[in-house]
Amino acid sequence: MSGAREALLRVAPGGVLGILGGGQLGRMLALAAAELGIESHIYCPDPASPAFQIAKQITCAPYEDEAALTAFAAGVDAITYEFENVPARTAAILSAAKPVQPTVHALETTADRLTEKTFIRSLGIGTAEFRAVDSHADLAGAVGVLGRPSVLKTRRFGYDGKGQTIIRPGHDLSESLDRMGGQPAILEAFVPFVAEVSVIAVRSDNGSVRTYDLVENEHHDHILDQSIVPARLSALVEDQALSIAATIIAALDYVGVLAVEMFVTSDHTVLVNEIAPRVHNSGHWTQDACLVSQFENHVRAVCGWPLGSTERHSDAVMTNLIGDDINAWRALAAEPNAALHLYGKLEARTGRKMGHVTRISPRSR
Repeated sequence: MSGAREALLRVAPGGVLGILGGGQLGRMLALAAAELGIESHIYCPDPASPAFQIAKQITCAPYEDEAALTAFAAGVDAITYEFENVPARTAAILSAAKPVQPTVHALETTADRLTEKTFIRSLGIGTAEFRAVDSHADLAGAVGVLGRPSVLKTRRFGYDGKGQTIIRPGHDLSESLDRMGGQPAILEAFVPFVAEVSVIAVRSDNGSVRTYDLVENEHHDHILDQSIVPARLSALVEDQALSIAATIIAALDYVGVLAVEMFVTSDHTVLVNEIAPRVHNSGHWTQDACLVSQFENHVRAVCGWPLGSTERHSDAVMTNLIGDDINAWRALAAEPNAALHLYGKLEARTGRKMGHVTRISPRSR
């Protein structure tokens, strides 16, 4: 897809891209920017941020520090982020000073699960049935409509299975609601899916949209374990999923990389689960199986460069290294056709993403 507008150049070679967040995604964005001759300035409150290890400029300060934010914005040409839960005040201060992509509107739409699903439905795209839950009466009524099992989630700040619980037959509703910690919640009907998939899409501000191939995802303990491409699904499913992602990214007037996570049912229906307005774990395979990775294409988009190819030259299986998995780094480094990516985190903890390995093979289709 393409539009008539010319993309606005925000960061030329030799310029500075500001990145909010200093985790592994910020680190990989900074590495991609460096390949294009663009410096990165990382802003993060955590002094142990792995992105700090490779950025030329860093600011270690709270996201609420208005003086630090103002100084950060003054020293960069444009700003992006590695995580979607940017405080509203932070986004407002930065947007008033320099271009911030993706926009605050995209953050607001996708940060709240109720707003997000309502937006998706407005596009004629399917999701699980859902109801807002603000009280015990709301929950009882929603369960009465959606049945059991169903999934109760906080409307904001959930990831890797955090902030959600499955309501099964016999479960006490008050106990389930207490697990939400008093936060606004949403109840979603349980989807009997046969596969979990995602599409990584990228859009330039001239309206050009490109998508990477459909990814099949396998999770363990609610954390992504493997991403497999090509997905072991039909061309019909892939076409549906790619079309959905392209529709969503265009409707948001979005600039940068966006991930759309979806369920596939036994009758080949594709339902959207969540949108992630950023580079995404399920797109890490693009670093080794594509000419231009999701990270480079995000940098290109937010800086106003032409988008790069999203074509896949190899089949790939990306495996996350969680916690003590990192201890196998030497064997993984010696493995033929495997590309090892370590995040520079000093402490391996249960559930913590320490790196990933992508195994590639000749393209099969």
